[in-house]
Formats: sequence, structure tokens, C-alpha cells
Amino acid sequence: MLYGGYQHNIDKKGRVFIPAKFRDELGDNFMLCRGIYGKRCLCVYSMEQWEKLVEKIGSLPASKSSVVKRFLYDGSFSVEFDTQGRVLIPAVLREYAELEGEAHIIGMDTNLEIWNTELWSAENEQYTPEMIAEIVEGLDF
Repeated sequence: MLYGGYQHNIDKKGRVFIPAKFRDELGDNFMLCRGIYGKRCLCVYSMEQWEKLVEKIGSLPASKSSVVKRFLYDGSFSVEFDTQGRVLIPAVLREYAELEGEAHIIGMDTNLEIWNTELWSAENEQYTPEMIAEIVEGLDF
């Protein structure tokens, strides 16, 4: 399970450090892509989770799955860590997510999200403790 939030710099070559606890779960090769959930962030999936996502997208009606596939696959890259635990974020993805200088990396259970720090702050500010309580109110735990 991927969880936690971390702040890391993006170097001039477009590399960002991924914490060891995330690297262990992602494996040697993994997928980096544009997020498909209506947010300008990047998503990182282990190959196992990527295959599950691809399968779910394939179960959509063809008219919808082809749209999602075009958006997702056009900006997807199979990547690996360098010897220092960094991943190179391709320029097209850095531009899409407005990543420059600093990034906020969040574990989202089955995948990671990589955010522009300012965009993450703006996104996160809209969630109040009361709003979260209302969302989870129906859970029985």
C-alpha cells in the first residue's frame, strides 16, 4: 500500500527523488503518465497496477475507451529508477503537470501522484476536516 506525502526537488534534468518506501512497492520498471482523474498531476503505477488500469479502461464502451486510451497512452512512459532513486520525468509530462523546482509526491494506495507543489496546495486547501468527515460518514469502521 502506497501512502504518505513527500516534498522533493526536481533537478535541471527533470529528475525527482522517489522515497525508498515507494520504490520498493513500484518495482524496477513502472509506468509514469498523465492523471486521468481530472487533475493536472502525474500518476505512477507499478506494472501490476498499470495492467489492472488498462483492463478496466478496456471494459468501457469502445467510444469511451478509445478517448481515454488516446489521452493516457500518448503521455505514458515505462521508466525505472537511477542508482540514486530518482526518476526522469519526460519534458512533455513536466509541462503537462507544470512541474518545475519542487514536486509533492503522494501515495494514493495503489499508485502515486506527483503534483506541482503550488497546485497541490491549492487542491488540498479546498478539503476541510468537516468535508472529509461527511464523505466517510457512511463507512462502517
